[in-house]
Amino acid sequence: MAMLNNAPRDSFGSKIGVIAAAAGSAVGLGNIWRFPYVAGENGGGAFLLIYLGFILAIGFPVMLAELTIGRRAQLNALGSFKKLAPGKPWYLVGLMGIVAAFLILAFYSTIAGWTLEYLVQAIGNGFSGKSSDALKESFETFQSGSFRPLLWQVIFMFMTGYIVYSGVKKGIEKYAKILMPILLLLIIVMTIRSVTLPGAEGGLNFLFKPDFSKITWPVILDALGQAAFSLSIGMGTLITYGSYIQKDNPLPNIALQVTAADTLMAILAGVMIFPAVFAFNIDPAEGFGLVFIVLPNIFVQMAGGYFFAILFFTLLAIAALTSTVSVLEVVVAYFSEELNMSRNKATIIGSVGITIVGVFATLSFGPLSDFIIFGKTLFGWFDYLSANVLLPIGALMIVLFVGWFMGKAHVKAEITNEGSLKVKMFPVFLWIVRLLAPIAIAVVFLYGINVLKF
Repeated sequence: MAMLNNAPRDSFGSKIGVIAAAAGSAVGLGNIWRFPYVAGENGGGAFLLIYLGFILAIGFPVMLAELTIGRRAQLNALGSFKKLAPGKPWYLVGLMGIVAAFLILAFYSTIAGWTLEYLVQAIGNGFSGKSSDALKESFETFQSGSFRPLLWQVIFMFMTGYIVYSGVKKGIEKYAKILMPILLLLIIVMTIRSVTLPGAEGGLNFLFKPDFSKITWPVILDALGQAAFSLSIGMGTLITYGSYIQKDNPLPNIALQVTAADTLMAILAGVMIFPAVFAFNIDPAEGFGLVFIVLPNIFVQMAGGYFFAILFFTLLAIAALTSTVSVLEVVVAYFSEELNMSRNKATIIGSVGITIVGVFATLSFGPLSDFIIFGKTLFGWFDYLSANVLLPIGALMIVLFVGWFMGKAHVKAEITNEGSLKVKMFPVFLWIVRLLAPIAIAVVFLYGINVLKF
């Protein structure tokens, strides 16, 4: 159990635990909810190809950079920068990550709560007999309500807090090792069902046969943005988790395996969703409501749809939970180590504080929907500030720190386990974090805030 600054820190107990927890952080609604609809809006196969390229060229090196900072310092996101750059303002990067984690969990818990509502509806056969319009109306009525969305948000935050409260090894690692295999099994079962539907080949062609005429600058930048979003880059999660990784574990292997697991889940989500979408003649560019409106419509029409609806919303809730746990841990680690709180107190205060802020995000679709600031609801601002401002700036500062400030010798020592590992690609990694990644992330940031327009 992580305790006060003068007490021993908790850590992951095994390499498989590290991979399960870090992959759980990366694999979430970003893969199963966001990736399919973003890919659908951006032409499918061409988007996927560019996305995979960015994952390998940018995502993996940046993930490795974050893990390197965390394990080198053995502290939370803010504490890591204070230790590695004493007396310098780099700690503000860690602070930015903690603020981003707070805001992200505030609005992410809103959508995570929706997964529980839809799981209960699936169990109660609530989609049966409803037309597409009726399902859309049902979603909008639920979304714009007060009691049920808030109830599910609070329940989801309680589940998240319970796991984090239990500690790193006995909470986060233990439940990641249980939940991640279940998640993989569920998505494989759903994928098999989807590809065996009549007409499913249209969805597979959409996803795996690139139409290069679809490639535009916005598609390229959306792919890069999705790669960063999917891997949880820039919010301090990977720095925090890196601080719990034991010194004898090989960081490059862990980063590569987590990246591979995250990418596999995103592709499986596409294979699970697009064949079903095409089998029932639905537009793949349905956008935000793809999971909560379109898929229930498919389950209604599908043989065995009742059973598969339950499976799908179970896997969606699990994916959300593994991510919310990692985001809350960023805040809890900061509270416990920098503010000298016990882990239990830090978890309770962090969970309650985020839940209170999250209430405003949840109500942005209902009672607070008319509360607009410069064209956005509070939910919209939480999403925009975290995804378009804090995360890219955080990621940019992280790669600049590792590439130019931390020192080549320190970075190499951490990545090679003090020279005991041979990392032939280290010069390439260093070139990416010094030059390629900063340029790419800066372009995404400028595009996200509408400074660059194409």
